[in-house]
Amino acid sequence: MRRTFLPLIAGLFAALSTAMPTTSALAQATQMCAADLNGNGDADDPGETAACEITSLGQYQCPLQKVACVQEQDGAYSCPLGEQFACLPQDGGPACSPNQCVNLAVTPIEDEPVPDDPGVPADGAVDADGACLGNIEIFSGRAARCRPAGLRTTFSNCCKDKGKIVKDGMGGSISSIGTKIAVAKGVFTGMKAAYGAFRAGATAGQAASAGANAIVVGIDPTSIAISLAINFMMDFLLSGCDQQDMEVGMLRGSGMCHEVGSYCSSKILGICIQKARGHCCFNTKLGRIIQEQGRPQLKSFNGLGWGTPKQPYCRGFTPEEFQALDFSKMDLSEYYSEIEARAQADIQIDMKDKIDAYMDVIGK
Repeated sequence: MRRTFLPLIAGLFAALSTAMPTTSALAQATQMCAADLNGNGDADDPGETAACEITSLGQYQCPLQKVACVQEQDGAYSCPLGEQFACLPQDGGPACSPNQCVNLAVTPIEDEPVPDDPGVPADGAVDADGACLGNIEIFSGRAARCRPAGLRTTFSNCCKDKGKIVKDGMGGSISSIGTKIAVAKGVFTGMKAAYGAFRAGATAGQAASAGANAIVVGIDPTSIAISLAINFMMDFLLSGCDQQDMEVGMLRGSGMCHEVGSYCSSKILGICIQKARGHCCFNTKLGRIIQEQGRPQLKSFNGLGWGTPKQPYCRGFTPEEFQALDFSKMDLSEYYSEIEARAQADIQIDMKDKIDAYMDVIGK
């Protein structure tokens, strides 16, 4: 399996030689500013944050909403936006801006911590037959977040679906949300290692070898769409997306996450410059569907729902809650249609294999 994908990985990394990421001026800025230009209450859209400009006197000025100052009869300059805004000399004449520059060394960007929820560990006490003696949770999930386009993601949409990378109904080798997240982490680690080797001067083939093991070894090849995962990671490595963005992106695109809502994950002087979307991600698509349609039936979730976007409530059902669910009131058509489509595809693949084998025989 590894040999099969090495040429593909090598080819993708070879393409990076002409697509190396560059560090933006904003990322290098010592001072920056933000402004809500579209009136939505935040400054997380493209063009609403900027690196401050150094004027001819060595002072910093925000370029957002900057206007030329007006010369008065006495020769002095005044800001048409209000006398509280200073006119600073620069090329083209004095100008002023209503937006404040922030020294990032003194007032750094405030980032919310990344959710750290490993999910429910299978580490409870068991009896002699291996039966769990502690609390059992059915279809439990894990709280995680991804970030849409914003300053911290270099305005890349890290929540964008990239197709069904992680496959449902994986079987024993990938049987829990924890192991599925481990798959995503393995892909992230492997691709990052390969990309680092490539930038350090390794050939595309050497870089591929550096990362291929982490991507393929230990992962059931039927559980993940390797080629989609590689293309997915290509996009992520050339953006500002982090590991959890990638984890949620893979599971979300595979239909295994319920989005709880949006919240501000990064601020500067109280102005939001980056949003995040909180999710509950589950082991399977079926688990997500049953959670979505089962929770409204249970009083124990009344008032709690899915928690908050910043702190999603992702616990599974207790055995008693699960037994109380009325499945006749659930619409599982989303899941049934996927099973039907997958079965059809499997039949087509099986038929093609049989035809190819027959042609090989009669061609000899």
